[in-house]
Amino acid sequence: MMSSSNKGKEIAQGSSRSITTPGSANIDHSNQNPPVLSRYESQKRRDWNTFGQYLRNQRPPMALSQCSSNNVLEFLRYLDQFGKTKVHIQGCMFFGQPDPQGPCTCPLKQAWGSLDALIGRLRAAYEENEGSPETNPFANGAIRVYLKEVRDSQAKARGIPYKKKKKKRNPIKRSDQGSSNFAMQ
Repeated sequence: MMSSSNKGKEIAQGSSRSITTPGSANIDHSNQNPPVLSRYESQKRRDWNTFGQYLRNQRPPMALSQCSSNNVLEFLRYLDQFGKTKVHIQGCMFFGQPDPQGPCTCPLKQAWGSLDALIGRLRAAYEENEGSPETNPFANGAIRVYLKEVRDSQAKARGIPYKKKKKKRNPIKRSDQGSSNFAMQ
C-alpha cells in the first residue's frame, strides 16, 4: 500500500502506471495530456505539414527525398497568392512611396520577413525529421539569394531602404593599468 504523500507525488510527476479495472484492459494514463508545444514548435510543425502537403499535391506527388531547392523556390512563389503585403510594381504611381495615399491594383505577396522566418523553421524541421544539414534544400544558397531579392524588391517598392542593423558592441573596459602591470626594477 502506498502512502498518501507518495501517491500525490507520483500523480504530480505524471506516473506512467497502468490502471486495471475489473472487466477492462490496462489503461495507460501517462499520455492523457500531451506536452504543450511552444508557439515556435507549433508553427514549425504546421509549416512542415503544409510543405509536405504541397509536395503530395504535385503531379506526380513528390517524396521529400526527391525535393530540391527548386521545389522550395516554387513553394515560396506559390505562397505569394496567400500574401497580405501590397508590393507596388514599377509602373504604379505609389511605387517607392512608404505611405501611399490611395488604393491600387498592385499584387499582394508574402512579406519578406514572413518568408525568412518560414525558411528558418522549415530548415530546422527538415533536420529534425528527415536529413542532414548537407542535403537540406532549405539551406541551399539559391534560397538565400531568392530571399535577398524579395527583401530588396519589397524595400524598393515601398521606398524604404533595407539597412542591416549593426550589432551593438560592448567595449571591453580596461581595468586600471597600474594594477595589472609589474613594475620593472
